[in-house]
Amino acid sequence: MATYEIGAMPAQISAEVIALLEQTETATVGHWRHWGFCNRAIQPALRGRRVAGTAVTLAIPGPDSTLLHHALGLLRPGDVLVVDRLGDDRHACWGGGVTVAAKAAGAKAGVVDGPCTDLEEIEASDFPMWCRGYAPITTRLYDLGGRLNRPVSVGGVAVMPGDAVLCDESGVLVLGPEEAEAEARKAIAKQASGLETQRKVAMGGAKLGALSGASAMVLKALS
Repeated sequence: MATYEIGAMPAQISAEVIALLEQTETATVGHWRHWGFCNRAIQPALRGRRVAGTAVTLAIPGPDSTLLHHALGLLRPGDVLVVDRLGDDRHACWGGGVTVAAKAAGAKAGVVDGPCTDLEEIEASDFPMWCRGYAPITTRLYDLGGRLNRPVSVGGVAVMPGDAVLCDESGVLVLGPEEAEAEARKAIAKQASGLETQRKVAMGGAKLGALSGASAMVLKALS
């Protein structure tokens, strides 16, 4: 008999915090933070996208996508469906039909810790999607069970329902809802500082090593 564990849909991250996150580069947060980043093998299907939303978490066994189909009917505008494939790297649970359903529900993106399929249809739907490449063998409705809105592991990161998820060309970052705003504001300030540094180098003749302090470290060591 199939076993399903289904939790309540999580509280959503505020629109203000989502707007701040969508000004944030994952690589900027990577200057100081060492956890919360999904394995870099999880890459975007579409280029040039940065989206943030509220994690709806799903875990489904290798060949089965029964609970995924059910979860699509629960998604709300602003959600990011984060899918733990329980180690499976053979079956693509996400393709064109799932993409259309997720977009129709208003979801911001999908993140799958495994392969997807139907890249052409994902591109045609213009739906932001992150996954571990592509596979031709798809899941089916085997009614094997699964977990929805329970803690999952995606790309080596523990993801809780209601976490903030930030996805861009560099990868996927998961933040607790209580820390998302502070991390976003810190990143936005650092990005502004970085642009000013680039301007000084490009237009003012400054040397990056002098501005960063690296040259002083080298010269001190040499002396």
